[in-house]
Amino acid sequence: MKAAKDDYEQGQLFDVRQLIEAEVFDDFLDQAEHLYGAGYYQAAAVIAGCVLEDGIRKTCGREGIDLPEKPKLDKMNADLAKAGVYSKLVQKQITALADLRNKAAHGEWEQFSTADVEDMLQKVRRFMEDHFA
Repeated sequence: MKAAKDDYEQGQLFDVRQLIEAEVFDDFLDQAEHLYGAGYYQAAAVIAGCVLEDGIRKTCGREGIDLPEKPKLDKMNADLAKAGVYSKLVQKQITALADLRNKAAHGEWEQFSTADVEDMLQKVRRFMEDHFA
């Protein structure tokens, strides 16, 4: 118990929590990649977009950025760029990825291709590795 208390006081339990969250994100991205490989690229885009949005929300929390009860991805994205967590270029890339996710979620299939989703999966994974892990 004393060791657990020491770990908590030193902030190490939060590191464990972040590792677990990263594993969950990785599992969801693996599922999205499996769906993509099976031809369900629209569902893969939705799942990857959800991983991205949740990662951004958690990054805001980690960076001390206050969020409203129902935060909007565009606002969180802008706040993270403004805080210097990542560049304006990354902010624009996230905006494009979010747009693809929204198109997939709303059945606008003609607005994107399987290649767009393949690129999205790679970019979301890279973003999560660079900015969340």
